[in-house]
Amino acid sequence: MIDRLLYEKHLTILHSHQNWLPLTENWIYNQIHYLPDQIENHVVCKTTTNLEQFGLPNIHCLSEVMPWLDSLDKKFGKLRGWQHLSQFPFSQFLVEIAQKQKADILHSHFGNAAWFNIRAAKQANLRHIATFYGYDVNFIPKRYPQWLRRYRSLFKHIDCILCEGSHMAQCIAELGCPQNKIQVHHLGIAVGEIPFKPRSWNPSAPLRVLLAASFREKKGIPYALEALGRLQKEVPLEITIIGDASSNHHSLKEKQKILTVIEKYNLQPKVRMLGYQPHSILLKEAYKHHVFISPSVTANDGDTEGGAPVTIIEMIATGMPVVSTKHCDIPEVTKNSVRSLLAVERDVDGLLNHFKWLINHPDQWHRMLETGRKYLEQEYNARKQGERLANIYQSIQV
Repeated sequence: MIDRLLYEKHLTILHSHQNWLPLTENWIYNQIHYLPDQIENHVVCKTTTNLEQFGLPNIHCLSEVMPWLDSLDKKFGKLRGWQHLSQFPFSQFLVEIAQKQKADILHSHFGNAAWFNIRAAKQANLRHIATFYGYDVNFIPKRYPQWLRRYRSLFKHIDCILCEGSHMAQCIAELGCPQNKIQVHHLGIAVGEIPFKPRSWNPSAPLRVLLAASFREKKGIPYALEALGRLQKEVPLEITIIGDASSNHHSLKEKQKILTVIEKYNLQPKVRMLGYQPHSILLKEAYKHHVFISPSVTANDGDTEGGAPVTIIEMIATGMPVVSTKHCDIPEVTKNSVRSLLAVERDVDGLLNHFKWLINHPDQWHRMLETGRKYLEQEYNARKQGERLANIYQSIQV
């Protein structure tokens, strides 16, 4: 049940995000797009991309005002101290937009961005709320210990911290955030726009398996392919991989691991690698497949999902069984399923056993999938989550 506040007060929210918006962050778009009409939204960013998919009415882009800054970021972005220096014009830009639009609240997307925004929020006299999403929870403070101190400063000044689930909430508390400032707010998906088509599988046909993720260690793709390489002895397979490596050295190294496993099990004839695709193509491909696998792990550098991959939520919504791992808040997304299909991280045997259960019990798929969809409609529906987020905004204004 949503606690409904009376939306008597019109609120203007500034949403701060450096680049609006990468294809892999469509879940941020959903948060803003599905807020109720009483909330007026303004996105404030340094750069824009993919506006044909993620366009919103009020986008204020610093690079349109200072085009030279983007060039300097590309030229000096890796230099020590440049990130701090380049934040000053963005901070001032935030203040100017806040004053012009008479904003009430600054919503910083990602915890590290929120720390950079502390000064702007004070200067513009804004209430300040931040959402942590994943790498900002575990990877950043482990890789760069100075962020432990920065986060303590953030938690002192921030009004509210949002996160995807109970596991991430505990991680943020361990970083030093007072419990009374932390709220779990599930990421919503457009459930009403995702038809529920519960999959069924005919044992005489190939089992079609989908993977979709950036090629990063935390996504666990090599473990998925190891399990599928062994599963091909049990049943004919067709495998589709959506995603690719970035130019980052670690990502390229992960791609090589993926290709090595494909070669090890002679999976080349059974694997389609589609690279990065728009969200619409991901969903179109989803309905052609029987099972989705997303076996996230804690990377050696400490990087984690933080919460749960939104693709898992979306695949459950389509009516597809999801094989995954007991990682971060993935169990919170799948906890209302009739049967858990979660393995321990890096447990190839566990992943394989879940696939074997699915191929041995096709008659039990429908009940499991129907239960999963109903749970998502209550807890991960973008429209309902928009109302819940509006209530959070209202509550910190009281």
